[in-house]
Amino acid sequence: MKLTVETEQEADGRWIAEIMEIPGVLTYAATRDEALAQAEALALRVIADRIEHGERPRRGSPNEPG
Repeated sequence: MKLTVETEQEADGRWIAEIMEIPGVLTYAATRDEALAQAEALALRVIADRIEHGERPRRGSPNEPG
């Protein structure tokens, strides 16, 4: 599964990291590396929760074959 992570630095210096393929996976941190690590950890928790509740993992983006 390939995931797209977008990062952006806010005017106040905080970093945002968002996993585009998983709605709601968005984190804020003091550094870009921290934001990326937190987003990765959150994405893994969301994926694990979906599997635990019987949802099949989603394949990559709509443009990526199954």
